[in-house]
Amino acid sequence: MNMTRLAPILLSFAAALATFVLLRGSEPAAPVPAATAAPRATGDTDAEIARLQAAARSASRAVAPRVALASAYLQKARESGDAGFYSRADALLRAALARRPGDHDALVASASLALSRHDFRGALALARRARAARPDALAAYPALVDALVELGRFRAAARTLQRLVDAKPALAGYARVSYMRELHGDLAGAAAAMRRAISAGGPARESVASVQALLGAIELVRGRPRAARAAHRAALAAVPRYPGAEAGLARLDAARGDLEAAIRRWRALAQRLPLPEYVLGLAEAELAAGRPGAARRDLALIGAERRLLAAAGVDADAELALYEADHGSPRRAVALARRAWRAAPGLRAADALGWALTRGGRPDAGLRWARHAIALGAVDPLFRFHAGAAGLAAGAKREGRRQLDVALGHGLAGWPRQAAEARRLLEGDAR
Repeated sequence: MNMTRLAPILLSFAAALATFVLLRGSEPAAPVPAATAAPRATGDTDAEIARLQAAARSASRAVAPRVALASAYLQKARESGDAGFYSRADALLRAALARRPGDHDALVASASLALSRHDFRGALALARRARAARPDALAAYPALVDALVELGRFRAAARTLQRLVDAKPALAGYARVSYMRELHGDLAGAAAAMRRAISAGGPARESVASVQALLGAIELVRGRPRAARAAHRAALAAVPRYPGAEAGLARLDAARGDLEAAIRRWRALAQRLPLPEYVLGLAEAELAAGRPGAARRDLALIGAERRLLAAAGVDADAELALYEADHGSPRRAVALARRAWRAAPGLRAADALGWALTRGGRPDAGLRWARHAIALGAVDPLFRFHAGAAGLAAGAKREGRRQLDVALGHGLAGWPRQAAEARRLLEGDAR
């Protein structure tokens, strides 16, 4: 790919650093996976895991089969959403690096694991070690870009992405170009780059399913529900029951006003994978449908899931801060969001802290953080909703109404509880 077409994006990306040092963290927990030693075949990942387990047993001291098995566990975690596979991968990778500290593949896989757990500082350190071990290799570059973005180091992220795409215009690079464009509000450009990522293909079916689902999310924000649904269906054709695509279809059901269909889809997904994101999606659809009792029962599951994620080493402070702000303790939300900001000063933490402060009765401070979260131009509907609600509460009426209008015009209907609240706020302010 000729990066000349990307120059305006990357230049504006760098120029924004002069006044602002935050980037949005998009769909929580799923940066597009780096192409490491994950299973290359498009066959069954479970069969690949069984094969690699046998290989590791037959070579009890060899590092390579254990690194490959760890990468297969990470692949399975991406396909299934089961964070328990992180612990299995972690044990293998720690042992591999204890035996061979400079092993490039083990370092790359460890960086990928750290990203999955939202340990962005750890991921950056591991990816840098991998690059130092093999300066001619590109496998560490996707993890470097993701970690730098989440840590707010945007100039370095732009330079690293430029090198990656110049050297190898493939799925990992195109997907990150899409993300950069999305961060600046260039949704058409983001969709075009994501289609290139899909066309490029990846080392496993999940790689393509992931970018298909991300394209669906972009199309929803663009106001193109038919294109969004087609993208999610394509993801499910690549990996049946792929969680990201099922969640995307639930949001599309909600966006077209079919809360019953959204609830059914969320419930099936949450029963299979009771992760906080999916349980919260279910509960908020139930709240929008006027079922507070069912929503309370489902929200009670999040405490147990929080403990499971913590046991798997996953840092979910930013996501849990939003949950506490909306459904729990605003004071706890502020503490979680501040901790998230200290760990990774990126857009997800800025948005979470802004919303926690707003819900905790400090909308002036909340609005300042909300402005950070959208300063690059991203039109993430939740970020804009939070900014709009903070603006109205802080007395910045014109700004608040504008942000709520942007949110409603860019897919907030996929979050029905927030969409209903946005409309109520606009109607109340108009009276």
